[in-house]
Amino acid sequence: MRRREFINLLGGAALLWPHVCGAQQQLPVIGLLFGGAPGSPALPLFRRGLKEAGYVEGENVAIEFRSAKGDYDRLPELAAELVRRQVNVIVAAGGANATARAAKAATAKIPIVFLGVGDPVESGLVESYSRPGANITGVTLFNVELDGKRVELLHELLPERAVIAVLVNPNNPNAESQLKSVRAVAALYGLQLSVLRAGADSDFEASFVTLLHERARGLVVMADAFFYSRLEHLVALAERNAVPAVYDEREYAEAGGLMSYGPSIAETYHQLGLYTGRIFKGERPADLPVVQPTKPELVINLKTAETLGLTISSAVLARADEVIE
Repeated sequence: MRRREFINLLGGAALLWPHVCGAQQQLPVIGLLFGGAPGSPALPLFRRGLKEAGYVEGENVAIEFRSAKGDYDRLPELAAELVRRQVNVIVAAGGANATARAAKAATAKIPIVFLGVGDPVESGLVESYSRPGANITGVTLFNVELDGKRVELLHELLPERAVIAVLVNPNNPNAESQLKSVRAVAALYGLQLSVLRAGADSDFEASFVTLLHERARGLVVMADAFFYSRLEHLVALAERNAVPAVYDEREYAEAGGLMSYGPSIAETYHQLGLYTGRIFKGERPADLPVVQPTKPELVINLKTAETLGLTISSAVLARADEVIE
């Protein structure tokens, strides 16, 4: 049978068939805008939240990645790429509030789920916690405020040490706020701060050389998406140089870091996945309240403390949410 006769027999339906099949195979797309590296340990937690909401990557949803890899100046263009790609939802994670701001500036129509740092109302990301408004909602972490607390914990652990170091990413828009917080606490306890700056992989080794040269015997690693994506490398450097270090996320302590104090990143990314799924099912970002962090958790790795020759006081251990032995 000739092609024209076959088409006439089907009444023209054959012309539509390839297009219908293509439409059935097309999956909704999540545009994941990430301030750090796309290989972040938190991504499986995001996928778990998605799955609980009924969405599995490759089956009924696709994920389009755009990563600034710690270079936050790239975020506006990466957000614009996702808008041109016409993704269905943008998830803006890592990079403090810079990632969320880039996504919000790029589109007023595509729903946005963000992971922010600090007060999203004060920074202008949302209208209120209960009614975010417009096309945006998400989860907020008060990590900047906790950087000073980490300095306090390190001082409590090492009261005889007059000099401690802080590692900050100069590319992080919150860098100055972080330094302001830790300087205030350091001044309170009469501590001298050695400020180390690392905005690229090549800066880490040099930072630890400076730390040892300035006789800083303790380190606070600031909350930062780029640092988090390199957590195993940072923990290994601290171990190699026998430096007691305090971090913001429990994954550092689980990887062998001495101590972490901060909100649960697992809970945070899990919530991002759940909210993304709810938006796919028809809920509006404006109606989804911004999720606020739960109580920060203190995790102590006793194995690492023993390796460093440190004794953790019973008072500090009593405050720990988890002790790794």
